[in-house]
Amino acid sequence: MQSVSDPVVVNRDAVLVFPSVDDLLAEVSSREPFLTSDSKSGSRFERVRYQGDAMILKYVSVDDDWIMRGTGDLDCRAARFLSSPMAKRLPASIDHATVAVAPNVSSHGHRGAVLLLHDVATLLVTPGDTFIGLDRHSRFIDHMAELQATFWGAHGDIELMPMAHHYTFLTTAMADLEAERDGVDPVPQAVAAGWRALDAALPALAPPLRALARDPGPLIDALRETPRTFVHGDWKLGNLGEHPDGRTILLDWDRVGMAPATIELAWYLAVNCRRLPQSKEATIRAYRSALEARGIDTTAWWDRQLSLTLLGAALQLGWDKVGDADELGWWQDRIVEGMGRLA
Repeated sequence: MQSVSDPVVVNRDAVLVFPSVDDLLAEVSSREPFLTSDSKSGSRFERVRYQGDAMILKYVSVDDDWIMRGTGDLDCRAARFLSSPMAKRLPASIDHATVAVAPNVSSHGHRGAVLLLHDVATLLVTPGDTFIGLDRHSRFIDHMAELQATFWGAHGDIELMPMAHHYTFLTTAMADLEAERDGVDPVPQAVAAGWRALDAALPALAPPLRALARDPGPLIDALRETPRTFVHGDWKLGNLGEHPDGRTILLDWDRVGMAPATIELAWYLAVNCRRLPQSKEATIRAYRSALEARGIDTTAWWDRQLSLTLLGAALQLGWDKVGDADELGWWQDRIVEGMGRLA
Protein backbone atom coordinates (compact mmCIF):
# COMPACT_ATOMS: atom_id res chain seq x y z
CA MET A 1 0.00 0.00 0.00
CA GLN A 2 1.24 3.47 -0.87
CA SER A 3 2.26 5.53 2.15
CA VAL A 4 1.17 9.12 2.58
CA SER A 5 4.69 10.32 1.73
CA ASP A 6 4.92 8.40 -1.54
CA PRO A 7 4.59 10.44 -4.74
CA VAL A 8 1.36 10.00 -6.64
CA VAL A 9 2.08 8.58 -10.10
CA VAL A 10 -0.74 9.41 -12.52
CA ASN A 11 0.77 7.29 -15.29
CA ARG A 12 4.16 6.09 -16.42
CA ASP A 13 5.03 9.33 -18.17
CA ALA A 14 3.30 11.71 -15.79
CA VAL A 15 4.93 14.28 -13.56
CA LEU A 16 5.30 12.96 -10.01
CA VAL A 17 3.31 14.89 -7.44
CA PHE A 18 4.84 14.85 -3.96
CA PRO A 19 2.55 15.79 -1.06
CA SER A 20 5.03 18.28 0.35
CA VAL A 21 8.35 19.90 -0.40
CA ASP A 22 9.90 17.98 2.50
CA ASP A 23 8.92 14.71 0.84
CA LEU A 24 10.53 15.82 -2.38
CA LEU A 25 13.69 17.11 -0.72
CA ALA A 26 14.07 13.79 1.09
CA GLU A 27 14.57 12.15 -2.30
CA VAL A 28 17.37 14.42 -3.56
CA SER A 29 20.99 14.88 -2.58
CA SER A 30 24.00 17.11 -3.33
CA ARG A 31 21.96 20.30 -3.19
CA GLU A 32 23.88 23.34 -4.44
CA PRO A 33 22.41 26.82 -5.19
CA PHE A 34 23.14 28.45 -8.53
CA LEU A 35 21.98 31.25 -10.82
CA THR A 36 20.80 30.73 -14.39
CA SER A 37 22.03 33.13 -17.05
CA ASP A 38 18.67 33.59 -18.77
CA SER A 39 16.20 33.53 -15.90
CA LYS A 40 14.44 36.88 -15.56
CA SER A 41 11.86 35.99 -12.92
CA GLY A 42 13.85 36.03 -9.67
CA SER A 43 13.14 32.38 -8.78
CA ARG A 44 15.72 30.35 -6.86
CA PHE A 45 17.49 27.30 -8.28
CA GLU A 46 19.55 24.41 -6.93
CA ARG A 47 21.54 21.67 -8.62
CA VAL A 48 20.70 18.28 -7.10
CA ARG A 49 20.90 14.57 -7.77
CA TYR A 50 17.76 12.45 -7.94
CA GLN A 51 17.94 8.70 -8.41
CA GLY A 52 21.54 9.11 -9.52
CA ASP A 53 20.82 11.76 -12.20
CA ALA A 54 21.78 15.42 -12.24
CA MET A 55 18.67 17.56 -11.92
CA ILE A 56 17.51 21.09 -11.11
CA LEU A 57 15.24 22.27 -8.33
CA LYS A 58 13.31 25.44 -9.03
CA TYR A 59 11.61 27.20 -6.11
CA VAL A 60 8.58 29.20 -7.24
CA SER A 61 6.85 31.78 -5.04
CA VAL A 62 5.36 35.24 -5.37
CA ASP A 63 7.88 36.31 -2.75
CA ASP A 64 10.73 35.88 -5.23
CA ASP A 65 9.14 35.93 -8.66
CA TRP A 66 7.98 39.27 -10.13
CA ILE A 67 6.41 37.48 -13.11
CA MET A 68 4.15 35.55 -10.75
CA ARG A 69 3.17 38.81 -9.08
CA GLY A 70 2.66 40.53 -12.42
CA THR A 71 0.49 37.77 -13.86
CA GLY A 72 -1.57 37.13 -10.73
CA ASP A 73 -0.06 33.66 -10.25
CA LEU A 74 -0.72 33.11 -6.54
CA ASP A 75 -0.20 29.36 -6.24
CA CYS A 76 2.18 28.31 -9.05
CA ARG A 77 0.27 27.97 -12.28
CA ALA A 78 3.06 25.85 -13.78
CA ALA A 79 2.77 23.18 -11.10
CA ARG A 80 -1.01 23.06 -11.48
CA PHE A 81 -0.72 22.59 -15.21
CA LEU A 82 2.14 20.08 -15.16
CA SER A 83 0.30 17.86 -12.68
CA SER A 84 -2.99 18.09 -14.59
CA PRO A 85 -4.48 15.81 -17.27
CA MET A 86 -3.83 18.54 -19.85
CA ALA A 87 -0.06 18.07 -19.53
CA LYS A 88 -0.40 14.43 -20.56
CA ARG A 89 -1.93 15.57 -23.86
CA LEU A 90 1.14 17.51 -24.97
CA PRO A 91 2.43 16.31 -28.34
CA ALA A 92 5.46 14.02 -28.36
CA SER A 93 7.49 16.79 -30.03
CA ILE A 94 7.40 18.84 -26.79
CA ASP A 95 9.42 17.95 -23.69
CA HIS A 96 8.63 20.04 -20.59
CA ALA A 97 11.59 18.39 -18.78
CA THR A 98 9.69 18.27 -15.48
CA VAL A 99 10.08 15.18 -13.31
CA ALA A 100 8.17 16.13 -10.17
CA VAL A 101 6.37 18.94 -8.38
CA ALA A 102 5.54 19.59 -4.76
CA PRO A 103 3.52 22.33 -3.05
CA ASN A 104 5.48 24.75 -0.93
CA VAL A 105 4.63 27.58 1.44
CA SER A 106 7.00 30.52 1.60
CA SER A 107 8.32 32.10 4.77
CA HIS A 108 5.62 34.76 4.31
CA GLY A 109 2.86 32.16 4.10
CA HIS A 110 2.33 32.38 0.34
CA ARG A 111 1.54 29.27 -1.68
CA GLY A 112 4.05 28.18 -4.29
CA ALA A 113 5.82 25.07 -5.46
CA VAL A 114 9.11 23.34 -6.02
CA LEU A 115 9.74 21.85 -9.46
CA LEU A 116 12.23 19.05 -10.11
CA LEU A 117 13.60 19.26 -13.65
CA HIS A 118 15.98 17.28 -15.80
CA ASP A 119 19.24 19.18 -16.17
CA VAL A 120 18.97 20.01 -19.87
CA ALA A 121 21.37 22.97 -19.80
CA THR A 122 23.66 21.52 -22.48
CA LEU A 123 20.68 21.08 -24.83
CA LEU A 124 19.28 24.61 -24.51
CA VAL A 125 19.80 27.40 -27.01
CA THR A 126 23.10 29.07 -26.17
CA PRO A 127 22.62 32.58 -24.75
CA GLY A 128 23.86 35.47 -26.84
CA ASP A 129 22.95 37.66 -29.79
CA THR A 130 23.88 35.41 -32.72
CA PHE A 131 21.26 34.00 -35.07
CA ILE A 132 20.00 30.53 -34.28
CA GLY A 133 20.13 27.95 -37.07
CA LEU A 134 17.34 28.03 -39.62
CA ASP A 135 16.60 24.33 -39.16
CA ARG A 136 16.23 24.76 -35.41
CA HIS A 137 14.07 27.86 -35.82
CA SER A 138 11.86 26.03 -38.32
CA ARG A 139 11.37 23.10 -35.95
CA PHE A 140 10.44 25.45 -33.12
CA ILE A 141 7.78 27.06 -35.31
CA ASP A 142 6.48 23.70 -36.51
CA HIS A 143 6.27 22.31 -32.98
CA MET A 144 4.61 25.50 -31.76
CA ALA A 145 1.91 25.00 -34.39
CA GLU A 146 1.61 21.33 -33.44
CA LEU A 147 1.05 22.28 -29.81
CA GLN A 148 -1.72 24.70 -30.74
CA ALA A 149 -3.32 22.27 -33.20
CA THR A 150 -3.35 19.53 -30.55
CA PHE A 151 -5.56 21.61 -28.28
CA TRP A 152 -7.62 23.37 -30.95
CA GLY A 153 -11.16 23.89 -29.73
CA ALA A 154 -10.34 22.85 -26.15
CA HIS A 155 -11.75 24.86 -23.28
CA GLY A 156 -9.18 24.00 -20.61
CA ASP A 157 -9.64 21.46 -17.85
CA ILE A 158 -8.27 23.72 -15.13
CA GLU A 159 -8.21 27.45 -14.51
CA LEU A 160 -5.02 28.87 -15.98
CA MET A 161 -3.79 32.35 -16.94
CA PRO A 162 -6.50 34.80 -18.01
CA MET A 163 -5.87 36.19 -21.48
CA ALA A 164 -5.76 39.80 -20.29
CA HIS A 165 -2.79 39.08 -18.04
CA HIS A 166 -0.56 38.62 -21.10
CA TYR A 167 -1.01 42.34 -21.71
CA THR A 168 -0.64 43.76 -18.21
CA PHE A 169 2.49 42.23 -16.71
CA LEU A 170 4.99 44.31 -18.72
CA THR A 171 3.40 47.68 -18.14
CA THR A 172 4.31 50.74 -16.12
CA ALA A 173 1.66 49.75 -13.56
CA MET A 174 3.61 46.56 -12.85
CA ALA A 175 6.87 48.52 -12.72
CA ASP A 176 5.36 51.04 -10.30
CA LEU A 177 4.09 48.28 -8.00
CA GLU A 178 7.51 46.62 -8.00
CA ALA A 179 9.16 49.95 -7.22
CA GLU A 180 6.77 50.52 -4.30
CA ARG A 181 7.87 47.23 -2.77
CA ASP A 182 11.54 48.23 -3.29
CA GLY A 183 12.01 45.46 -5.82
CA VAL A 184 15.51 45.01 -7.23
CA ASP A 185 14.70 42.83 -10.25
CA PRO A 186 16.16 44.50 -13.35
CA VAL A 187 13.28 43.79 -15.76
CA PRO A 188 10.60 45.92 -14.01
CA GLN A 189 13.11 48.77 -13.86
CA ALA A 190 13.86 48.33 -17.58
CA VAL A 191 10.13 48.31 -18.34
CA ALA A 192 9.64 51.69 -16.65
CA ALA A 193 12.59 53.24 -18.48
CA GLY A 194 11.57 51.63 -21.76
CA TRP A 195 8.04 53.05 -21.69
CA ARG A 196 9.47 56.51 -21.05
CA ALA A 197 11.75 56.07 -24.06
CA LEU A 198 8.80 54.87 -26.13
CA ASP A 199 6.91 58.07 -25.28
CA ALA A 200 9.72 60.08 -26.87
CA ALA A 201 10.26 57.73 -29.83
CA LEU A 202 6.58 57.39 -30.81
CA PRO A 203 4.84 60.51 -29.50
CA ALA A 204 1.68 59.89 -31.54
CA LEU A 205 1.33 56.16 -30.82
CA ALA A 206 2.62 55.87 -27.28
CA PRO A 207 -0.45 57.49 -25.63
CA PRO A 208 -3.02 55.11 -27.20
CA LEU A 209 -0.67 52.23 -26.47
CA ARG A 210 -0.45 53.33 -22.84
CA ALA A 211 -4.23 53.59 -22.71
CA LEU A 212 -4.49 50.02 -23.97
CA ALA A 213 -1.97 48.91 -21.35
CA ARG A 214 -4.15 50.47 -18.65
CA ASP A 215 -7.26 48.80 -20.04
CA PRO A 216 -6.65 45.97 -22.54
CA GLY A 217 -10.39 45.24 -22.60
CA PRO A 218 -10.94 46.37 -26.22
CA LEU A 219 -8.10 44.14 -27.40
CA ILE A 220 -9.34 41.17 -25.37
CA ASP A 221 -12.90 41.62 -26.62
CA ALA A 222 -11.72 41.71 -30.23
CA LEU A 223 -9.53 38.64 -29.76
CA ARG A 224 -12.40 36.69 -28.21
CA GLU A 225 -14.14 36.90 -31.56
CA THR A 226 -11.36 34.72 -33.02
CA PRO A 227 -10.47 31.06 -32.25
CA ARG A 228 -8.57 30.13 -29.11
CA THR A 229 -6.43 27.19 -28.13
CA PHE A 230 -3.94 26.26 -25.42
CA VAL A 231 -0.73 28.33 -25.36
CA HIS A 232 2.49 28.05 -23.39
CA GLY A 233 2.92 31.83 -23.37
CA ASP A 234 6.69 32.24 -23.40
CA TRP A 235 8.53 30.75 -26.39
CA LYS A 236 11.61 32.85 -25.74
CA LEU A 237 14.90 31.24 -26.75
CA GLY A 238 16.00 31.12 -23.12
CA ASN A 239 13.24 28.56 -22.52
CA LEU A 240 14.01 26.49 -25.61
CA GLY A 241 16.32 23.65 -26.57
CA GLU A 242 16.42 20.45 -28.57
CA HIS A 243 17.07 16.79 -28.01
CA PRO A 244 19.29 15.00 -30.54
CA ASP A 245 16.16 13.38 -32.00
CA GLY A 246 14.68 16.82 -32.78
CA ARG A 247 12.16 17.09 -29.95
CA THR A 248 11.76 20.60 -28.58
CA ILE A 249 12.56 21.29 -24.95
CA LEU A 250 10.17 23.94 -23.63
CA LEU A 251 10.63 25.23 -20.08
CA ASP A 252 8.79 27.68 -17.78
CA TRP A 253 5.10 26.79 -18.01
CA ASP A 254 4.03 29.71 -15.83
CA ARG A 255 1.94 31.64 -18.41
CA VAL A 256 -0.13 28.78 -19.79
CA GLY A 257 -3.77 29.22 -20.66
CA MET A 258 -6.40 29.44 -23.39
CA ALA A 259 -5.67 32.22 -25.87
CA PRO A 260 -5.49 32.95 -29.60
CA ALA A 261 -2.91 30.75 -31.31
CA THR A 262 -1.00 33.66 -32.79
CA ILE A 263 -0.39 35.21 -29.37
CA GLU A 264 2.37 32.59 -29.12
CA LEU A 265 3.80 33.46 -32.53
CA ALA A 266 3.65 37.22 -31.93
CA TRP A 267 5.53 36.92 -28.63
CA TYR A 268 8.14 34.66 -30.28
CA LEU A 269 8.74 37.28 -32.98
CA ALA A 270 8.99 40.11 -30.46
CA VAL A 271 11.11 38.54 -27.75
CA ASN A 272 13.55 36.71 -30.07
CA CYS A 273 13.79 39.38 -32.78
CA ARG A 274 17.56 39.81 -32.63
CA ARG A 275 18.29 36.11 -33.19
CA LEU A 276 15.81 35.00 -35.84
CA PRO A 277 17.47 33.59 -38.98
CA GLN A 278 14.61 34.57 -41.29
CA SER A 279 12.27 37.50 -41.63
CA LYS A 280 9.21 37.92 -39.49
CA GLU A 281 7.04 37.63 -42.60
CA ALA A 282 8.61 34.30 -43.58
CA THR A 283 8.23 33.03 -40.01
CA ILE A 284 4.56 34.01 -40.01
CA ARG A 285 4.00 32.17 -43.29
CA ALA A 286 5.77 29.07 -41.95
CA TYR A 287 3.63 29.01 -38.82
CA ARG A 288 0.39 29.42 -40.76
CA SER A 289 1.39 26.64 -43.15
CA ALA A 290 2.21 24.36 -40.20
CA LEU A 291 -1.23 24.99 -38.68
CA GLU A 292 -2.97 24.33 -41.98
CA ALA A 293 -0.93 21.16 -42.55
CA ARG A 294 -2.51 19.87 -39.34
CA GLY A 295 -6.04 20.54 -40.50
CA ILE A 296 -6.63 24.02 -39.06
CA ASP A 297 -8.57 26.21 -41.49
CA THR A 298 -7.22 29.74 -41.06
CA THR A 299 -9.18 31.45 -43.84
CA ALA A 300 -11.88 33.21 -41.83
CA TRP A 301 -9.91 34.56 -38.89
CA TRP A 302 -6.19 34.70 -39.67
CA ASP A 303 -5.69 38.33 -40.74
CA ARG A 304 -7.73 39.77 -37.90
CA GLN A 305 -6.22 37.63 -35.16
CA LEU A 306 -2.67 38.12 -36.38
CA SER A 307 -3.03 41.91 -36.55
CA LEU A 308 -4.47 42.01 -33.05
CA THR A 309 -1.87 39.75 -31.46
CA LEU A 310 0.97 41.64 -33.14
CA LEU A 311 -0.50 44.80 -31.61
CA GLY A 312 -0.54 42.88 -28.33
CA ALA A 313 3.11 41.94 -28.72
CA ALA A 314 3.95 45.60 -29.30
CA LEU A 315 2.02 46.35 -26.12
CA GLN A 316 4.16 43.77 -24.33
CA LEU A 317 7.59 44.59 -25.75
CA GLY A 318 7.39 47.78 -27.81
CA TRP A 319 9.28 49.54 -25.04
CA ASP A 320 12.23 47.20 -25.70
CA LYS A 321 12.47 48.19 -29.39
CA VAL A 322 13.54 51.78 -28.85
CA GLY A 323 17.10 52.19 -30.05
CA ASP A 324 16.72 49.92 -33.08
CA ALA A 325 15.10 52.07 -35.76
CA ASP A 326 14.34 49.25 -38.19
CA GLU A 327 12.87 46.99 -35.52
CA LEU A 328 10.83 49.78 -33.96
CA GLY A 329 9.61 50.81 -37.41
CA TRP A 330 8.32 47.31 -38.15
CA TRP A 331 6.38 47.24 -34.90
CA GLN A 332 5.15 50.80 -35.39
CA ASP A 333 3.39 49.62 -38.54
CA ARG A 334 1.88 46.72 -36.60
CA ILE A 335 0.57 49.11 -33.93
CA VAL A 336 -1.15 51.26 -36.56
CA GLU A 337 -2.64 48.22 -38.27
CA GLY A 338 -3.79 46.64 -35.02
CA MET A 339 -5.31 49.84 -33.69
CA GLY A 340 -7.27 50.05 -36.92
CA ARG A 341 -8.81 46.68 -36.08
CA LEU A 342 -10.05 48.11 -32.78
CA ALA A 343 -11.64 51.20 -34.31
